[in-house]
Amino acid sequence: MIILGYIAAVLMGMVLGVIGGGGSILTVPILVYLMGVTPDVATGYSLLIVGATAAFGAVRYFKEGLVDVKASILFAVPSIIAVYLSRAYLMPAIPETISFQSLTIDKNLGIMVLFAALMLASAAMMLKKAYSKSTPATQVIEKKQPNIGLIVIEGAVVGVVTGILGAGGGFLIIPALVLILGMPMKNAVGASLFIIALKSLLGFIGDLQAGIQLEMPLLPLMLVATFIGMAVSTKVAGKLDGAALQKFFAFFTLVIAVFIMTKELL
Repeated sequence: MIILGYIAAVLMGMVLGVIGGGGSILTVPILVYLMGVTPDVATGYSLLIVGATAAFGAVRYFKEGLVDVKASILFAVPSIIAVYLSRAYLMPAIPETISFQSLTIDKNLGIMVLFAALMLASAAMMLKKAYSKSTPATQVIEKKQPNIGLIVIEGAVVGVVTGILGAGGGFLIIPALVLILGMPMKNAVGASLFIIALKSLLGFIGDLQAGIQLEMPLLPLMLVATFIGMAVSTKVAGKLDGAALQKFFAFFTLVIAVFIMTKELL
């Protein structure tokens, strides 16, 4: 199972490099189901692994001129603040069991179910956009003046989600960049990697502050595996069709969400 986990980590790096998200969607299940890490700790490890891998990929996209730094920073700043505060203060404050009248929910189960629910919502939004008759997926959305307030709010919400779930947030960032900013899919991939790298790595600092235990040699080997996947993917991502990437991202997110729901609830 351990060897399978490292092979899956290579795949995760490839997915992250090609579609600008999905890394954390794979990383948390890999750590939980293949490496035997508890979900709350896995969310912290995911921030480090996904953040470092995204930074590696973002450099390549930046060199190709596919990263809109201004829009990325506008989105990233509130997200970074939110993810740091969430990891340093909110997560440690959440009890191991949460009770609502007669219903008791385990913290780790709640994390995984919430993770899957947000993935389902994200996939639904992207599929609706991709197959919309009024705005075909192959059509580039007209540039419009971005709603700065909406972008800031979206960034903060994604930051909190990242903090709770340990997700880089690509499955939420990509829809926001495409649907709100009207950013072409390939540019959204580059911007997403840049944003994920910033907020995930800073979020992990919150974990260090909270006293997370680092497991060796698991983390270094996972990083090497994901870097290999990222290096392979960034060489081919630019040759792929943006509309096809958008649909693939949506279906990929949907499949993983259904798997997690089935695994945790059945």
